[in-house]
Amino acid sequence: MLGAAIMWGLMAPIGKSALENGISALSLATFRMTGGAVCFWIASLFAPREQVKPHDLMMLFFAGLLGIVFNQGSFTFGLSLTSPIDASIMTTTAPIATMIVAAIYLKEPVTGKKVMGVFLGSIGALMLILSSGGNTDGRPGSIPGDLLCLAAQISFSFYLAIFKRLIGRYNVFTLMKWMFTYASICFIPFSYHEVSSIRFEAIPVQTWTCVGYVILGGTFFAYILVMVGQKTLRPTVVSMYNYVQPIVGTTVSILLGMGTFGVSKAIAAALVFLGVYIVTQSKSREQMLAEEAARGRDVQ
Repeated sequence: MLGAAIMWGLMAPIGKSALENGISALSLATFRMTGGAVCFWIASLFAPREQVKPHDLMMLFFAGLLGIVFNQGSFTFGLSLTSPIDASIMTTTAPIATMIVAAIYLKEPVTGKKVMGVFLGSIGALMLILSSGGNTDGRPGSIPGDLLCLAAQISFSFYLAIFKRLIGRYNVFTLMKWMFTYASICFIPFSYHEVSSIRFEAIPVQTWTCVGYVILGGTFFAYILVMVGQKTLRPTVVSMYNYVQPIVGTTVSILLGMGTFGVSKAIAAALVFLGVYIVTQSKSREQMLAEEAARGRDVQ
């Protein structure tokens, strides 16, 4: 999980570098989806083969829309408008958004800790958005860019809640190869003209290196590491690694001179971190049912 969090944290400054050197947001999202599909199909050749039911194939199509098309598309477009620092911080709202969706869709209990965490995290995210300037030159943040990055987290939260059972039914290579394939099929018709008009010979090697990292590091390897982490660590521990992403993204962005980090953003980040921590420390539905069952046995 530490490795995956570092890879995703580097996505903001490295992806921003590609966007500022000849690659458009639409093209970068296309490269990420098609590149991810190719990588996972190749990897699946060396993984245990699984037979996917026709109904599950259809569900994987909609999972690809929420988990990849809307998630990666919104984040990439948001990153092209806002600063890497803002984009990194907004990724920490994912656990809070997931808690809200899970409460509505999966009937997860809403405890006092969860309410407090959501409140603090929401205030932090709102402060970050309102403190962003209206410029879109990539240095300061922008309200549209921050909102798109937030929408990416909400989309992924719906994906986790709605397709929770489907995710646990197959291995990562089976899931990802179909989801990325469907995502590419949906995205290419809208991006084909822009990608085909790229003057590939004019793009610097450094930019293609950044694109390669987005595909391999920020997509392929990161997804594999997350699946390994989820199988060996408790969910609370997994969620805590979200803290690493903005730390990595912010540090690298400042070192590269790609953004600024003022007092207001520091306070906003602290509130988001505190909100995420409180939410991850609250009890899940399974834990509460287990405690009730244990109390029932004690009474007997």
